[in-house]
Amino acid sequence: MSSHSNTHSPNKQLTNLALGAIGVVFGDIGTSPLYALKEVFKDGVSIDKLHVLGVLSLIFWSLTLVVTTKYAIFIMRADNKGEGGIMALMALALQGIKKIESNDAKKLKRKTTFITVLGLLGASLFFGDSVITPAISVLSAVEGLQIIAPSLTDYIIPITIAVLGCLFVIQAKGTGKVGKIFSPVMIFWFGLLGFLGIINIIEEPTVLMAINPYYAVHILFELGWHGFLIMGAVVLAITGAEALYADMGHFGLKPIRYAWFGFVFPALLLNYFGQGALLINHPDAIQNPFYLLAPTWALYPLLILSTLATVIASQAVISGAFSVTRQAIQLGYCPRMNILHTSGESMGQVYVPAINWLLMVSVFILVISFKSSSALASAYGIAVTGTMIVDTILAFIIFKELWNWPKLSRLTFLCSFVFVDLIFLSSNSLKIPTGGWLPLVIATVLFLILTTWIKGRSLLTKYMDERRTLFEDFEARDISEIATVEGTAIYLTRTLHGLPQVFLHNLEHNHVLHKQIIVLSIVTTNEPYVDEAHLLKIRRFGQHRNFYRVKLYYGFKQSADVRRALELCLQEGLDINPKKASFFIGSEQVFFRNKSPMPKWRRALFQFLFHNSTSAIDFFKIPVDRVVELGIRIEL
Repeated sequence: MSSHSNTHSPNKQLTNLALGAIGVVFGDIGTSPLYALKEVFKDGVSIDKLHVLGVLSLIFWSLTLVVTTKYAIFIMRADNKGEGGIMALMALALQGIKKIESNDAKKLKRKTTFITVLGLLGASLFFGDSVITPAISVLSAVEGLQIIAPSLTDYIIPITIAVLGCLFVIQAKGTGKVGKIFSPVMIFWFGLLGFLGIINIIEEPTVLMAINPYYAVHILFELGWHGFLIMGAVVLAITGAEALYADMGHFGLKPIRYAWFGFVFPALLLNYFGQGALLINHPDAIQNPFYLLAPTWALYPLLILSTLATVIASQAVISGAFSVTRQAIQLGYCPRMNILHTSGESMGQVYVPAINWLLMVSVFILVISFKSSSALASAYGIAVTGTMIVDTILAFIIFKELWNWPKLSRLTFLCSFVFVDLIFLSSNSLKIPTGGWLPLVIATVLFLILTTWIKGRSLLTKYMDERRTLFEDFEARDISEIATVEGTAIYLTRTLHGLPQVFLHNLEHNHVLHKQIIVLSIVTTNEPYVDEAHLLKIRRFGQHRNFYRVKLYYGFKQSADVRRALELCLQEGLDINPKKASFFIGSEQVFFRNKSPMPKWRRALFQFLFHNSTSAIDFFKIPVDRVVELGIRIEL
């Protein structure tokens, strides 16, 4: 889906995009009413009018400050050519410091490292979140059976596993076709949330007093340490806030804001306040205040609708995981993996098989080991709040370096939101022993994998740079005795300067030069998309030989396609016959010296990642029957 406006009826286009956004963007935050309020009171807060108003006030102000103010108003302005998400934020922050610090190499390196580490930390925590969201969402919906048919309680886990299993299996088919039903289901879901809320608010209208921040402050001071503890459960109401920003590339800024302010935010508030009204009159409804909002006859349809809504919420998170993986691969932060495009129309719809099956196994293990949404709730908050802190700091760097905000404005933004984030994070950190360790373990493992890969890649680049031969040195050599053969040789290389190792290797062993030689480098930029006009740079070397360097530039949301690039080279006047072109690729074997700068514990990990990453032939769509692979031993 594109965020470009339609000149014929911009209002209709905006409405359609806003409705589409309701189906995809708000699934996670929209299914929080299933379990959020129940978890707050689970920690032993007494259920009376004053405490209910206090908790509702905390939820109201959390949604207003974090989701509405921080994300919808501020962070969503920081788009990278229309794209959002942690990788886009990181790329923008890097652009900002490069502008400022370009003359101070040491300072630039220090700041670049800091931003990269922050971004990778945020991405790793996001994956921790991606594993928990499908498990807690679907489980909390199916747990409605405890209320509707207590005799079926034993079937909750098997049903949850079956629903999630189907969800992961259909990923390979692409979500375009299924996605068409997402919006109607979620629009109906949010409409119903609001309706059920209103019915209960009418019975206890005083619940609306919770908008007054006095109640939030009062409950925190009155409960003291316990009040600090319940903030760890209040955070469940804002999980999924970062999706507003992450999915911006699909729908655009305005449609997401319209959908949030005009429909989703009011529906969520009405539902939470309705649950509060129910609890004031019937404190025993705390066993499942969401399902007990509805009359008995509506419970089965509500169970089915809730399960559908949680499946859609899970789908959004899984798609997000694919998208972040692809961006990380393109930016060189992650080994190459097989990426499949599941939609002809939408560039953004991708499917990464390795990530899909890894997520599926992880989610199954979670459901089977934690057994209930309450147990999982303690694992949930820490990944979300960690990601939110990273978002706040990166946004602050952009406001400072790229947009030159006045000091007072940017410091106010940083202090107020970091303060809120830290309250959530520190109260969630108390849940580490009871399950909060889980997303931290997932994030730590991922962070180690990503940093090992980046470290190994930089050593590899350094190795190649140190051994490169400049074209001028090669020209000075006597190559009169080397035979020349017809056709074009295309050498794929990582390095942007000098002659690639694979070229020299071929010359040394086969003693032939092709009539036309092209050194091809593929460069990923810090922008999401590069248009075809700027895709290609061709430079000619040497007077007496057809020697070219071709650089292909792609955005981090695009996939490199060498076959398409050859067509563009033909249009630019390079005489290439694809049927007579040979691609020379270095099949590199990596080994480590004893005194290698790579720490010993990372070496085996890097070798494993390096040797199991998808081959350049598949990844860059190179015609397989035209490839010559030459083995190169590299000692780092």
